[in-house]
Amino acid sequence: MTVKMGILQCDDVRQDLQADHGNYPAMFTQLLRDTGDALELVFYRALDGELPQHADECDVYMTTGSRHSVNDDLPWIPPLLAFVRELHARRKKLVGICFGHQLIAKALGGEVIQAPQGWGVGVATHALHALPAGVQESGERPAELSLLVSHQDQVVRLPEDTAVLAGSDFCPYSMLQVGEHFLGIQGHPEFSKAYSRDLMLARKALLPANVLDTGLTSLALPIDSERVTRWMLDFLRAS
Repeated sequence: MTVKMGILQCDDVRQDLQADHGNYPAMFTQLLRDTGDALELVFYRALDGELPQHADECDVYMTTGSRHSVNDDLPWIPPLLAFVRELHARRKKLVGICFGHQLIAKALGGEVIQAPQGWGVGVATHALHALPAGVQESGERPAELSLLVSHQDQVVRLPEDTAVLAGSDFCPYSMLQVGEHFLGIQGHPEFSKAYSRDLMLARKALLPANVLDTGLTSLALPIDSERVTRWMLDFLRAS
């Protein structure tokens, strides 16, 4: 059965990186096409105020990341927060990535701040406490989870009915599940290592030299993007 997935686009990839890496719709189309699942993707430019007319316009939803903070005073963020609360009230499935992960927390009464730990870039590894609802994997559950990251903000207070699925000392709440219907992931399964490298270099003036060097070096580590993408889809399909 084909699943209609609404993707709430919360930013554009930097113009100077789009020629080599595409914009978010291309990244997510590639990511989800590679799974072989029957999906109809519908993109909404949430950053321009474009949202579904009603929650049932799509079967499930996903968000992109964003260079913006969920705490920024931008006109498109309050309607997006309200739409997330509507999805929550109706128990519609949503996966929030990076900005979307933080959006879920803020919309439902949690707290997001610019973390004193500073920037997280490159490959981040977190202890995996539990798998998302609906995910069944054979064999022993992995102890750790590694994904590409790029963020300053972090969730520091959880909404009600939230389980922490993965975390580390640097980012304690890196993967969250609210009820059986919302999944938040701080990392970026849609990023390639090449894009992560070029994004770090493009932000060189913003990143402390040691953070940039560590982030670039970390790209030699393996990442679990394919596994996490499978988890996201299994979570969204689970009844």
